[in-house]
Amino acid sequence: MNDTQQPYRILLYYKFAPIANPEEFAAEHREYCKNLGLKGRILIAAEGINGTVSGTVEQTEQYMSDMHANPLFADMVFKTDPAEEHAFKKMFVRFKQELVTFRYDEELDPNVISGKRLSPAEFHEQLQNEDVIVLDGRSNYEFDLGHFRNAIRPDVEAFREFPEWIRENMADLKDKTILTYCTGGIRCEKLTGFLIKEGFKDVAQLEGGIVTYGKDPEVKGRLFDGKCYVFDERISVPINHTEEDIVVGKCHHCGKPADTFINCANDFCHLQHISCPECEEKHSGCCSDKCEELVLSAR
Repeated sequence: MNDTQQPYRILLYYKFAPIANPEEFAAEHREYCKNLGLKGRILIAAEGINGTVSGTVEQTEQYMSDMHANPLFADMVFKTDPAEEHAFKKMFVRFKQELVTFRYDEELDPNVISGKRLSPAEFHEQLQNEDVIVLDGRSNYEFDLGHFRNAIRPDVEAFREFPEWIRENMADLKDKTILTYCTGGIRCEKLTGFLIKEGFKDVAQLEGGIVTYGKDPEVKGRLFDGKCYVFDERISVPINHTEEDIVVGKCHHCGKPADTFINCANDFCHLQHISCPECEEKHSGCCSDKCEELVLSAR
């Protein structure tokens, strides 16, 4: 069965648009998604919507059609991936204060302030300019699995840590051209706005994020090394579809090249970590000796 014939599909999308009663909208949208048969995670805030869901081709087609019928989301872009089954176990729709938790004191409305949007081809061209600074807008564990060549690895575990980290590590780069990227684009919407407010003069973002870059028929994911971490049951997806593809991740246990994220088999831990097949078997799918002891003792 080829991709176009697979029965399920995964949608990734976001839209910054003012929602008057976000808590009420979230409750109604939850029921709508459950009745439609979708599974996934959707965040609703006064500033818009951010979601990733899975369903049959028919269900996802209906969802996209219904969302586009709403004037707030008429031009919302959906990134799609074929799948053999659901990529989620349940359907969660939650109200939050922010679509991506940044906790910045000033307003950052991407419809008002954000970096220049670069197509995959434009981004690829800029990546080959030695004078640009490439900033990964994701967390450190996402970077470790895969990233654009020569990108800066942010020493952050959560998106809200970026303001402090940038002020401490990039203050002397405000006259440089800054290229930013993230998984689907939403984090860079806020990140580039923050950089501009901080005085960075030339800021751009990869439109559509890494997942869009990997699907571009011209670029084919070139200059992205490793895999892209995704927030569903797949955990990671390939991006570079050329002979240049290499493994950059390292096994949590032995340090050998590896690109598979697994959840620790200890139900009270579930730490996601990169593991090679040999160490996954050797350590019973656990992240540490302590977790392995607990798992083995429970058998």
